[in-house]
Amino acid sequence: MIIVQTKEKRQTYDTIRLYFKGGIFMNKEPANIKSFKIKNKANSKIHAKKRIQTHTHEFLGSTKLAEAGADRHNHRFAGVTSQAIRRGNSHVHVITVNTDFFNHLHQIRIITGPAIPVGNGKHVHFAKGRTTLNDGHVHNFEFSTLIQSPLI
Repeated sequence: MIIVQTKEKRQTYDTIRLYFKGGIFMNKEPANIKSFKIKNKANSKIHAKKRIQTHTHEFLGSTKLAEAGADRHNHRFAGVTSQAIRRGNSHVHVITVNTDFFNHLHQIRIITGPAIPVGNGKHVHFAKGRTTLNDGHVHNFEFSTLIQSPLI
């Protein structure tokens, strides 16, 4: 059972479908979720759990070339990932970004791969995929994020 408390109301769910927007997961009424409670059915204890901020990564890259002749082009993109999302023994990040504009733009929406250690307790993530369709074509891309907290 999941109890979602917003400023306006409290809702209880046996299951809940969460949506991702702006770096956090949320239900259909996302704007004011400050915390949530998880009821453990085994012992009926209620555990309050505040949303804890986790690290992000910067990223930048260029898409692969698309189209032919004078229309052949690529796009650039840059941004900051979502916060870390636990996945097994590692974690991933969500990336949602628009490309630059070249008479049109594309969107990139992808979940990174798991953390790849690079030494000194730091890591990066790999992302590979395809942009949204626009102007009759898509672009492939692959890149890695930058290390988290580079100055620490």
